[in-house]
Amino acid sequence: MAWLKRGNMEKIVTTLDSTLDSVDKAESLVVVEAGKLGFDEDESHQIGMAIRECTVNAVVHGNRYSRNKKVHLEIERSADSLTVTIGDEGEGFDISSIPDPLSPDNLLKQSGRGLLLVRAFMDDFDLHPRPGGGTEVRLVKHKA
Repeated sequence: MAWLKRGNMEKIVTTLDSTLDSVDKAESLVVVEAGKLGFDEDESHQIGMAIRECTVNAVVHGNRYSRNKKVHLEIERSADSLTVTIGDEGEGFDISSIPDPLSPDNLLKQSGRGLLLVRAFMDDFDLHPRPGGGTEVRLVKHKA
């Protein structure tokens, strides 16, 4: 894990294994940084849920639990925002291929709501191909 500090910005860069234990580690690291920025317990919980969902997606859907593939995590805390980038080394996917979880045909399905929650809990959400292969999500939460 690398810690970088520049002015009022602090950044953590780390690489995690493709395991569900790594999901817990990613969530814990981000929640600690959210607390340092002054997010309250409810906001920190929502941020943690968003990180958990995206990290699970990286481990399960992106890397498919492969021991040979890693999850890349960057946490950047500035004076007024928390930015988290999570990347996998999988084959990538097109976000438009995900069915709308609010469609009447999908309302009773058990899966497919994770990214909807992520978008609801975070201020900015960007999903794009990761340089070098895979998928990367960038999440931002601004301090009100």
